[in-house]
Parts: sequence; C-alpha cells; structure tokens
Amino acid sequence: MVDRLVNSEANARRIAMVESCFGSSGQPLNVPGRVLVGEGVLTKMCRKKPKARQFFLFNDILVYGNIIINKKKYNKQHIIPLEEIKLESLEDDGQLRNGWLIRTATKSFAVYAATSTEKQEWMAHINKCIEDLLRKSGKKAVEVHAAVWVPDSEAAVCMHCKKAQFTVLNRRHHCRKCGAVVCGPCSNKRFLLPSQSSKPLRVCLDCYDTLSRAKAQHNNISEHVINKDMKERSGSADSSGEEDSDEDEDNRQNDTTPDQSSSDEAGQKKYVSQNDSENHLPKWKPLRSTVV
Repeated sequence: MVDRLVNSEANARRIAMVESCFGSSGQPLNVPGRVLVGEGVLTKMCRKKPKARQFFLFNDILVYGNIIINKKKYNKQHIIPLEEIKLESLEDDGQLRNGWLIRTATKSFAVYAATSTEKQEWMAHINKCIEDLLRKSGKKAVEVHAAVWVPDSEAAVCMHCKKAQFTVLNRRHHCRKCGAVVCGPCSNKRFLLPSQSSKPLRVCLDCYDTLSRAKAQHNNISEHVINKDMKERSGSADSSGEEDSDEDEDNRQNDTTPDQSSSDEAGQKKYVSQNDSENHLPKWKPLRSTVV
C-alpha cells in the first residue's frame, strides 16, 4: 500500500498540505520516496504538564509540532528519523491511559492516545514503518536512547539528596543520563554523552560517578592493549632488524575500528484505508466516529 503511494498525486498533495501548515518555520518534507502514512493528535507528556501535539507518521520519519489552529497551523516542528525510534508500551495509571514511550537517541518522551484501539494502531503502524525502513534501506536501528525526563510535578524535592525543596529560587534540573529531577548542587557536573550532544551535558552526581568509573575502566583497558601492541611491535622490529614503515602503520590503523489533554483533542487520528480506492489510491478515514 505504501509503495503504491510513493509517486501518487494524492500523497504529494497531503505532504504539501502538511508543509503549508508549518509554514516557513518548518523544514521541507516532500522528498523522493516519502509517503505520509497517517496523522493525528496525541497528548505528549511535557516537562511541566501534558500538552496536545499534532503528529504525522511518514514511512521514514515521525514529525510533530505545537497546534496553533487545528488542521491549519502548527509550529515548533520536530523531525525524528524512524531508525532512531524505539517504542515501549505503558501501563494505565489513573487518568494517564493508553500511553507509550517514544525513545530516541537525543530525546525520549511519553504520549497518550484517546482510546486503547488508537494506541494499538499508532504503535502497530510506527513499528511496521520502522521494520520496512530497516529492511529496505539497510540502515541499523539506534541502540542507545535518551532517558525519559521525570515531570517536574512528580518531584517536590531533589531525587538525589532527598532534602532540597524546589522553589522559585531553587530551580529544578534534569539529569541527561537518567532523567531524574535534581537540585543544582546535585547536578553540578557535566559529562559527554555523544549520542545526545557534542558538548558535555548536565548529569546528577550518581550518574557522573558511574560514567567516570566506566570511562576510567575503558581507558585502562585501551592503555593495556596499546602497551601490549607496542611491545609486540618492538619485539618484531628487534628480530627483523627493520622498523615498520609509515605505510604499514597506516594499514594497521585502518584495520582497527576505533501532555494529557481532552480526549476530544486527542481523538483526531487518521490512517490510510486499505479498502477504499479512488484511482487506485486509498482515502483517509477517521478511526473514531466523531472528528473535531
């Protein structure tokens, strides 16, 4: 079904419509081979509170943005390559129902659908698109994903020292490694997390100690391997009476690899129907009987 839509006029119109809704603030989305699979409103768990966000599922990316005017204008466009995404289902917890985690290399967060059926269809379609993308493109799925941030409302005191109370002056901070809400003194260290940023990021003291020990252990192992390799080279040079050439050295180096809103808002979801046809192209059908 997706393959039939690749070069269709209907698909091009739908993508162009999404681009126009984001306006000049968004990136171009109409690229060769891209298909708009489905769209809808989901509630994204943000740092301070749940908020409604418009999501668009393509066969290679997931796009979402803030809703300014429903179905007409969005901003703050976010684009996530599907090979970076890993989904995890969430158990219902009070008013937070029908949710799942969207884990990516740089940012992970929870989203919630209006109904259980809608949740199942979203997850099934996303996973199917990921599976097809990896199979056809030869890309590899990302193995390291960012932590999900604990919402501010769930931490009245620092989750590290258990003492510091958060106020207007004593701000909350998030550890980029574990996602915990911590105070300033308990997160005054920074550590390089290459999967998230090229610059050192704020981490809590526990994560800093764990990461530092792991780095030291890795460095010790690397130093041991280098020293062993140098001894072997030295022994080889002594026995042959010749030193390694720059070319041989280069060859050896080359061989080494170094937010819960109203259910009415969250209920707007459509998917390509596999039964309807208009010039051999599917139509969009709402999953629910009521569409705002």
